[in-house]
Order: sequence, then structure tokens, then C-alpha cells
Amino acid sequence: MSSITEIKVPDIGDFKEVDVIEILVKPGDTVAKETSLITVESDKATMEIPSPAAGVVKELKVKLGDKVAEGSMILLLEAGAGAAPEPPPSKTADTPAPSAPSPQPAAASAPAAEPAAVPIHRPAPVPLEPVAEVPGFKPHASPSVRKFARELGADLAKIRGSGPKGRITQEDVQSFVKGVLTQAPAAALGAAAPAGGVPFNLPDWPQVDFAKFGPVELKPLSRIKKLSGANLHRNWISIPHVTQFDEADITELEAFRKDSGAASEKQGFKLTMLAFLIKACVTALRQYPDFNASLDPGGGNLVLKKYFHIGVAVDTPDGLVVPVIRDADRKGVYDLARELAEMSKLARDKKLKPGDMQGGTFSISSLGGIGGTAFTPIINAPEVAILGVSRPAMRPVWAGGKGESGQFVPRLMLPLSLSYDHRVIDGASAARFTSYLASVLSDIRRSLL
Repeated sequence: MSSITEIKVPDIGDFKEVDVIEILVKPGDTVAKETSLITVESDKATMEIPSPAAGVVKELKVKLGDKVAEGSMILLLEAGAGAAPEPPPSKTADTPAPSAPSPQPAAASAPAAEPAAVPIHRPAPVPLEPVAEVPGFKPHASPSVRKFARELGADLAKIRGSGPKGRITQEDVQSFVKGVLTQAPAAALGAAAPAGGVPFNLPDWPQVDFAKFGPVELKPLSRIKKLSGANLHRNWISIPHVTQFDEADITELEAFRKDSGAASEKQGFKLTMLAFLIKACVTALRQYPDFNASLDPGGGNLVLKKYFHIGVAVDTPDGLVVPVIRDADRKGVYDLARELAEMSKLARDKKLKPGDMQGGTFSISSLGGIGGTAFTPIINAPEVAILGVSRPAMRPVWAGGKGESGQFVPRLMLPLSLSYDHRVIDGASAARFTSYLASVLSDIRRSLL
């Protein structure tokens, strides 16, 4: 015998209302437990609401653009012996948004199912042109597209929609912004124009039918990559990045970490170098508070923060997310290591709440477990600096006196890459910061001073 269950929005953190940006099921669909029903979006993140039980969707209680909160009705679900759980119907994405290569290392993507490589023959896309603004005209676009346009500073009233009934898509916004970049002066981006006010005059983005040259396959970007891609593009364009490179001698620190690792493993977590890095960064941020700050919206004042919330980039199958370790200055290395393990697991299981990724004052992107010698991490606005960490390597370092009295000794050196906002921080300050940070890492006892 079947029964009707009301499916409601579960706990979504501190947000009172969030927008419904996708409805992933329809009446008559058979869903399994944990099947995603809708996608909601806050100012900082998106999340999918899963079904708590298996059954058949009888009636939807929400529509696109609705605002929902904890306890809001999503749908009516008929559960019974006849409702055999099935996977949700696959979502066919629109033509994937073109993505500019980012200097920041992209996390390896591992989608659940790989589409077969099929030759695709399509005519070359026609670039969209902005339309004239009509008084009283309200652009037709989803909340997520409106948010995307706001982040890029694009006026939806000037964009021609290519979707059904003139609906504006994310690709339309990107085409419009591309036109601005290639035709408008630099001042249109909120940056200083080149000398004499000369436009950039960038060439058009190549429109290539790749299928003419061989088999191709369309692989939609994950939702995380689409959202983070827009933010990374904005940050790279609007923040004057400079990267300071340095090295830290972590020979003694690594030996201490290994000696102390057994105790942490007994408590169910691993004592990683990243925990020591967070502790060392807090010490350096205390010494150089401008790195633990943000520019105010007007750009005339620096907001110095008296708290230390450290964002840590986590590699997930769907892309990079940055959960925040709060009050890192009040926690010991073991506490930080334990919290890092918990946050990383939540990130990979897609269980981070929006509040878990807010309020950061400084970020760390560590690729030490993968490889590389240096890179340029992109600043996570509204922060003013981010530390990149690459794989440590044993190198000969000159020690001792001058001439024949000195000698080379093997030392474990950790590469550091500090990207900073040049509007706030100058090169000399950045060099002092990395030098001081390296000294703390070479003798972790400095973090106690």
C-alpha cells in the first residue's frame, strides 16, 4: 500500500531564504533515496536537496525562481512497494560555456559517467550582439544567470537571449562580456585605461568547428566549475596580481611532524604539513596585518581584520572548493589537523554548507601532495593575498663558513608562491612576508612567540 510523503527543505545553514535555480525531477518520475530533487543557490554557493526516501513524484510544490527556506515544501512523494528506486533522469546540459584557461591549477574532474566519444558536426556559432535597451523591458533570465551577470558587471537589458522565448543563458552573458572586452576601453572593466585611453582591441575569440579535424565529445563542466570559473575570471581581471616566490627549509619541521604523526593517527586523523602551514601563516599575518585585510567597496580604506579565518583549497572530483578554518589562531596544530580532515571529507562528499565557505581572511592552496615547483594562485576576493605551496624537495644548501670551511648539506626545501593584490601590498612587503613565513617554518617555535 502506497503512502504520500511531504518532502521539505532540510537544514540549509544560516540562510533564511535561497533561490530555486534548478528542478531536477517532474511528476511521474521514480526516484531513489538520495536522488537530487532541486538545486538551490545562495549568494556564495549552490546545493542540491536530496530525496530522503524512494518513491514516485506525485506533485511539485516549487517552481524555478521561488525562494525557499528550511521547512518549505518541495514535492509530494508516493512511497510504496510498487515504487522501485531508479536513478534520476540524466540532465542534458545546454552547449557548454566556453571557458578561458585559468592560471590557477584546475582540479581533476571525475564525472560519474563518461559520454561516448561521438563525432559532432555543428555549424560555427554566431556571436551574439547586444540589443538596444527598451523602456519597461524586463530581461528573461534565471536567478543564477542574473547573479552571474551581476558578478561580471553585465547589463541584462542589453543582452539578446538565445534560449527558449528569448531567455538569456550564461553563454549569452559570456558572449556579451567578450564583446565588451574586445571593443570597450579598459575603463569599462573598472580598471585604469591604457595610456591615452586606447582600447585593448583584442581579436575575436576563435570560432572553430573542432569536429572537422577529428572525433570530439562534449563534456559539460560541473556546477562547481561553472560557478568558480566566473569568480576566478572576475578576480583575475579586477585584481592586479603579483606573485612572490620563496623557499622554506622544513627539514626539522618534517622530522617533527613524522615523529608526532603516530599520536594523531591513534586519534583517527593524519597530522599533515598543511596544519603547520596554517599555524605559521597566522603568525606571519599577526606580524604583517595588511595581508589579513580587505579593501572597502570604495577602494579608499583597508579593513584590517582582528580574526584569523583561513581558507583551504580542497580538490574534489567536481572541482575546487575553499572551506574556511575559523579562529585558526585559537587552535593547536592537532586541532587544525583534525578539522582539516573533517572539512576535506565534507567537501568531497558534497556536504559543505554555504557558511562553511564564508568569512575567510587569507587562503592557502597546497599542491604539495601532487607536484610542481611553483605556480600563481588566484586571489580569493575580497581577500588580498593567497599562499600557494608546491612539493618539497631535498636540495643541497650551502652551510658553514666561507671558502673551504663551508660545505653543502642536504635540506628539505618547501616552495612558496604568494599572490598579492598590488593595490594594497607592494613587492617589498610581500618579500618580507614570505621571508618571515619561511623563518617560522624553519623553526616552528617562532609560532609560540
